[in-house]
Amino acid sequence: MDYRYLGRTGVQVSPICLGSDDFGDGTPPAVAKQIILGALDAGINLIDTGNLYAGGESEKIIGETLAESGRRHEVLISTKIDHAPRRIGVSLDHHVPYLPPNVQGNSRHNIIRACELSLRDLKTDYIDLLQVHRYYPHYHIEETLGALTDLVRQGKIRYAGCSTFPAWKLMHALMLSEMKQYVRLVNEESPYNLLDRRLENEVIPLAIEHGVGVLAWSPLAHGMLVGAYQRAGEYPKGTRARDRGAFYAGRITAEGIEIGKAFCDLARLAGMSPAQLAVLWCKDQPGITAPLIGVGSVAHLNDLIPVMEMRLDDTLRAACDDLVAPGTHVANFLNTSGWMKTSVG
Repeated sequence: MDYRYLGRTGVQVSPICLGSDDFGDGTPPAVAKQIILGALDAGINLIDTGNLYAGGESEKIIGETLAESGRRHEVLISTKIDHAPRRIGVSLDHHVPYLPPNVQGNSRHNIIRACELSLRDLKTDYIDLLQVHRYYPHYHIEETLGALTDLVRQGKIRYAGCSTFPAWKLMHALMLSEMKQYVRLVNEESPYNLLDRRLENEVIPLAIEHGVGVLAWSPLAHGMLVGAYQRAGEYPKGTRARDRGAFYAGRITAEGIEIGKAFCDLARLAGMSPAQLAVLWCKDQPGITAPLIGVGSVAHLNDLIPVMEMRLDDTLRAACDDLVAPGTHVANFLNTSGWMKTSVG
């Protein structure tokens, strides 16, 4: 298998990595454990999670699975720090009309606390990759980098990265690390699929130029690229647009659905499932280290495992470019970023 270096680190990751956003929230723990072990058996060696996923249940499922199986040494664990009020005893129900201060964000206070909670729930002494989940302008990046640097020096994390950051802020962080000897962010984890290719305009060129790894989330475009929707505004049971609320539904567009149908036809003509082509396209785009696949069953996992050894040929690449031009978008997967103000169209 063609393992790839994560940015300019010496760490190699599989060409497809396992996402876990649905573990404990849509995917029952027993099924999630089967998926994790099946992924490891297939050679996938990075599992991506976050302290926000299922209120912390995703991390717990991963930790229990690796501890019970004795396979922690086989896998790189990537998790993210963000707001996690449920995990520190703060309710999110109607009795609490607002979040108290200091339970979220990129402050030193929250980063260190979140890391300790993740270590506990993941049942591990160290986290291979700790990512800052979102860029928030009201937290100074030097405070964030300082906290991450201390965690690396303490041996609690091996590497630090970021997720869904604007290119200019990632560049700012890299510059500060060079100037002041903070830990260097080794990767950016961003939304990237055929329906939202804006990453190609700034983030990917930056990553190639400066040796930053890129992990891509939502390569299936919430199901639009596998024909999960027939028309805008109608969200079938089991889709994120139906189960996760307005932010997810806002990413589903009429144009995206129609292009998704054409993409499904293209995949079948090429002798692949639509999911295989969607992940293959993402995997073999310049600058991409690995797409993250979030699967809800072992069958879905098994469908995508062969993609790790497939190659996207020039004819298929050109056909995909004809559907959505490089650098453009027909769906907005940056709608929860906070800093991206433009909409589709």
